[in-house]
Amino acid sequence: MDTWQRRTGYYLLALGGIMLGYALVYHWAMSTFEGIDRTFLRSLQIVVETFTTTGFGSDASSWDTWQTNLLVIVMDLTGVVLIFLALPVLLFPLFEETISTTPPTAAEDVEDHVVICAYSPRIDMLIDELDVFEVPYVVLEPDRDRAAELVEEGVEVVHGDPESMETLEAVNLGSARALVADVDDSTNASIVLTAKAAAPDVRCITFVEDPDIATYHRYAGADQVYSPRRLIGESLASKVTTGITAEVGDAVEIGEDFEIVELPVMAGSELVGETIAESGIRERTGANVIGAWFRGEFVSPPSLDARLDEQTILLVAGHERQLEPLKEMTLSEKRRRRRGHVVICGHGEVGSTVKERVTAEGVPCTTVDKEDYEGVDIVGDVTEKDVLREAGVDEASTVILALSSDTMTIFAALVVRQLNPEVEIIARADQTESVRKLYQAGADYVLALATVSGRMLASTIFEEDIISYDKQVEVVRFEPGQLVGETLAGADIRAETGCTVIAVERNGAVITDLAPEFEIQEGDDVIVAGPDENITEFAARYD
Repeated sequence: MDTWQRRTGYYLLALGGIMLGYALVYHWAMSTFEGIDRTFLRSLQIVVETFTTTGFGSDASSWDTWQTNLLVIVMDLTGVVLIFLALPVLLFPLFEETISTTPPTAAEDVEDHVVICAYSPRIDMLIDELDVFEVPYVVLEPDRDRAAELVEEGVEVVHGDPESMETLEAVNLGSARALVADVDDSTNASIVLTAKAAAPDVRCITFVEDPDIATYHRYAGADQVYSPRRLIGESLASKVTTGITAEVGDAVEIGEDFEIVELPVMAGSELVGETIAESGIRERTGANVIGAWFRGEFVSPPSLDARLDEQTILLVAGHERQLEPLKEMTLSEKRRRRRGHVVICGHGEVGSTVKERVTAEGVPCTTVDKEDYEGVDIVGDVTEKDVLREAGVDEASTVILALSSDTMTIFAALVVRQLNPEVEIIARADQTESVRKLYQAGADYVLALATVSGRMLASTIFEEDIISYDKQVEVVRFEPGQLVGETLAGADIRAETGCTVIAVERNGAVITDLAPEFEIQEGDDVIVAGPDENITEFAARYD
């Protein structure tokens, strides 16, 4: 019995008892004070009329004594109070329940889908990826109100307990391609146990906030276990180890010796202040600029008149021999002279992972944290100038902001940028809404926890169909679909979708030298780069 039904039952019992009590008192008062003998049923009728106001006054001519009139006044007030109490307590919830959205409790006619327990920001990113590839999914949400909100937002959701065998069977888990558990560490393990009992062959993927719990998830039957903070820590570290040297790393390999990579333009480099046309990147290196981030906003393709500054990140494709000289062009002389000194702000799961990876690469680093944990070099507030100066921010090549609060991260970015305008700032963000603010505060590169985790999930589910999950754009391999028989110039894919075709795989060979007259044939795989919304547009139009 739900809350509303229980509340209604109590109310009706109380109302019946009060009316019965008033009927007994009224029957006694009419006999004692007015000298009128009534049947008890007649007295009960008068009380009902008084409470409901449907026949009020039918016995009024008989009320001559003050005692009886006082009793009637009290009955009137009691009836009004009970009516006004019933409106907010009973009628309003009933009205809201009547007009509210009722989330489904089962999924029908769905197979080869992904069962997701439950909804979160990284799940939102995963759903975007699933929509691109037209893979069906069902979100299991235990909170009914949240499930109703998701239904109204267009999310395929089922209300139910993800730890329940009946609920998992109701979403056809046996025919699903994967189950993703993202509730909390203990609940995720319980979900996996139930899922493996319901469908032993289903692929189970879980998240853990505490990496030490991962072992128990595997014991429960999880096929993959991921720690989001460790994941983003490794991604941040990869940006450090490639950003402080002139060697190109962390690139997405498309074919033999052909890669796509993001290159931040450093303050003081020869590219700062020039337009893309003036830089002569294509003519001087042979690499193709297929997109660029200008202060947090991605543009693909960038205008030839777009001016580069120290907050520009170029997305380029080319052979290693072409990318190496371009990397040199993005570095400043001052950065080269002091490469290797990294300051890590925050020594939690993310910061400690960054330090572990950076130290393994032989890069010296200094760790700052408010708490005196093992491995912390300087204890202090990273938003205080004196603490940052002691850590060597003035002479650092890179500062990693691995703080747990986005608000503190944004403020720390402002302080670091004021202390050292030329230092590279790489930041972690918990919320995707904070990414733009961090770029505005002076960060050179920002990785959002939800974005990295969501794309990693998609990469796992699709078994590497999504080539990169820690970049700010996606590189996706598509079948040619409606592009068969079209030339690149004729299809004008950039203008139509904002995506760039960077390579075509044909008969096992990757073709990267794509002239405008290149024609796409049946059986080709088209490799496309672009931000999420543009990839979705490409899939909807051509795939």
